[in-house]
Amino acid sequence: MIVANTGTAPETGEIYDIELCSGESRHWQYLGPDSRAQIWWRDTESGLEFSEASLMYAWHIVGKASRPG
Repeated sequence: MIVANTGTAPETGEIYDIELCSGESRHWQYLGPDSRAQIWWRDTESGLEFSEASLMYAWHIVGKASRPG
């Protein structure tokens, strides 16, 4: 996966702005690959963790989320 604005791979622990195919914006934290090489994320609003393989819709990374302060 490539981060759209930077051309680099996501960094473990960082939070990214995500745009879903519906146009909805989300903030997801990149958790990285597990022992089976599946990529995991955490939705920062709901706290739910999920693998990319489980997603049933299109989405893309807009860029790193801005941090308050």
